[in-house]
Order: sequence, then C-alpha cells, then structure tokens
Amino acid sequence: MKKIVLLSFLLSVQIGMAQKKWFTTFPDSIALVKEAQMITQSFTKDIQKRVPKIKFDIKTVLHTTPYLIYFYKDTANIPLWEQVIPEQKQFFYKIAGNEAEGKRIFGLFFNGFYLPHELGHAFEFVLKGETNGSYQGEYFANTVAILWWKKYHRNKELKQCYEAAKKIFAQLPNPVPEGSTIEEYFSKNYEEASSNPYVYGYMQFKQFIEIYEDKNLPDFDTFIQQQTKE
Repeated sequence: MKKIVLLSFLLSVQIGMAQKKWFTTFPDSIALVKEAQMITQSFTKDIQKRVPKIKFDIKTVLHTTPYLIYFYKDTANIPLWEQVIPEQKQFFYKIAGNEAEGKRIFGLFFNGFYLPHELGHAFEFVLKGETNGSYQGEYFANTVAILWWKKYHRNKELKQCYEAAKKIFAQLPNPVPEGSTIEEYFSKNYEEASSNPYVYGYMQFKQFIEIYEDKNLPDFDTFIQQQTKE
C-alpha cells in the first residue's frame, strides 16, 4: 500500500514539473517536446484509468505547420514559435495589440491549452472511428481540455486564457451569414473556415468562453466515463 501511495506521489510530482513551463512560449524544441510528451502520458493514464479496455496510444511530436496544433491518426502535432510562418505571427501580433502580447497568447494556447484539446480529438477518434471536422467535434475537444486542466488545478492559466479569449473575441467579426446558425455554418464549411485564422478564431474563442463559463459541467473523470455509455 505504501508503495502505491509513493508511486502516486512521484507521478503527481512528475506531472507538476512537466506542467511548470507549460502555457508559455517555448524557445527550446527539445524542452517543448519533452514536456508535451509527459503531459500526453498523464492524459493517457487518466483515460485508461476510467476506460480500462480502451486502446489509447498517442504520440506527441514537434511539427510546425500553418495548422499550428492538430491531431492526425495517432499523433498530436505541436508547434514551435520560432518555426511559425510570419503571416501567422502577424495574426497574433494584431489580435493581441503588440508583439510581446501576441507571443504570450501563442504560448497560452498553442504551447498550453490546446494539447489536451487535441488529445480530446484523439479520444473521440478512438471511440467513434474517423470523424469529420465539425462545430460539435471542436466543442467536445474544448470541453475535454478545460475539464482536464481543471483536474490538475491549472485555474490560474485557464483564467488567463479566458481573459485573452474574451479580449480577442470582442475584436473578431461574426462570419456566420444571416439565416444560419454557427453550428451549421462551421460544420458545412469546416475546411474553409479552419484555413482562415479570423474565422476559425471566432469559433474557437467563442467556444472556450462558453465552456469556461458553464457551471453545470461534471469533472473530467465523470465526463470521460459518460462518453462510453452513450
């Protein structure tokens, strides 16, 4: 029994150390990948504990593309700021107001919040097979990510993301045409929308704000177990 308690304690310490620099912009690709892999291992253990029979084996690798961070098949691809194309850096500078704040917001979300978001996509993929991009799929992944970070008491960082999301969302024009709902628009035009950072950002930040403010959500473990009963 003492060994189990000790192992649990050591795992918690390891997870805490892995998350210490998370939610910041990494200049070092080796450190970025190392900490991302530790977080992925922690997320995987949480999934396997609640769904013991699930085959959840996701790799996390550095692969900076215009998609920034994304899940594909069995891999979560994460970006390094120094490798982000200039046009996308300009997007962050513009929505944040200046270069320093733009770089900070990139760290908050893309070297921070969105890793368990992509692992949430992976979880849905394992449960349901191939899934197409949709408003509902993004909502699911954002819910998973917020609940998982809450499980590890990253409330300070989530609040920082929330404040940034509200500030940015207020600047973004509503791309949804009259007569359509946001769910319909993004589900029907997902590929086109995801290629435009202003349009895609509108959807992502709107979802983050709604989920963060939702007081009726269960905890992460309960939410994960609920998905296997549907």
